[in-house]
Amino acid sequence: MAITVVGSVAYDSVETPAGKYDRRLAGAATYFSLAASYFTDVRVIAVVGDDFGPDQEAVFEAHGIDTRGIERAPGKTFFWQGSYLESLNEAKTHRTDLNVFAGFQPKIPEAYRDSEFLFLANIDPVLQRRVREAMPGVRLVAGDTMNYWIKDHRAALLEMLKGLDILLINDTETRMLAGTNNPVKAARAVLTMGPKTLVVKHGEYGATAFFAQDAANASQRGPIRAFRAPALPLDEVVDPTGAGDSFAGGFFGYLASQREITPAAFRHAMFYGGVMGSFAVERFGTERLQGLSRREIDDRFLLFRELTHLE
Repeated sequence: MAITVVGSVAYDSVETPAGKYDRRLAGAATYFSLAASYFTDVRVIAVVGDDFGPDQEAVFEAHGIDTRGIERAPGKTFFWQGSYLESLNEAKTHRTDLNVFAGFQPKIPEAYRDSEFLFLANIDPVLQRRVREAMPGVRLVAGDTMNYWIKDHRAALLEMLKGLDILLINDTETRMLAGTNNPVKAARAVLTMGPKTLVVKHGEYGATAFFAQDAANASQRGPIRAFRAPALPLDEVVDPTGAGDSFAGGFFGYLASQREITPAAFRHAMFYGGVMGSFAVERFGTERLQGLSRREIDDRFLLFRELTHLE
């Protein structure tokens, strides 16, 4: 079943302890699409500039990703420069050039309107909400956000959250959105804002899913039902950029490949998210995600099963 993703297609320049690279294809929608494409059909809504050429287009085409929703606008593509020299868990931003992304107004191709799954990657929550409302027939909606929108655009973000089935954010964003450092209280608070499920990404420590029905029924001081998927221990992290978006792509891509979204399917999706995130960090940029096989993905999933005794 097809996923439509709306977000950024960009260029990154990144430096890590393992080395550096300049102006490689990146962006939340790019990482998400590549990861999800190993499980299901993916359609992208984004905007790029004149500097987006055949080589970049070929990356999407090689994975069967539908790019009819990528608008070409006069100017340069969104560019981000950062480093992880102080910590692999947190990027230091050196430069952000929004370029054509500053005027991005998502346009939904008619061919995308039968999509059953919608992922709202990290963009202005006003735009996220607009896309969500323009696609009322989707079966499942998931989304992402970041500290900038939480801090400075909270009202618009809260309106957007009402239309989500699943919110995927990290620990810091969860605490900021909820206004508390206690992880369980923070999860409860976020789930009252609209999402039916909250997936909290813990970076090298995996991810935890919290469920709204249990948050509402449980004691305000007791635990709520949650599911924790650990991260796979890795010898080396080359480049953390895009790991969270790759997790989201693996997670949501697997869900979209299932006839029914059962509790078992959801748990497996959490692990496939971890699998795709673990591959993304092994090489610079999207390089590892571009060259995977489904057999490699399933073999690594089996490592997760052995690590956790997942049934």
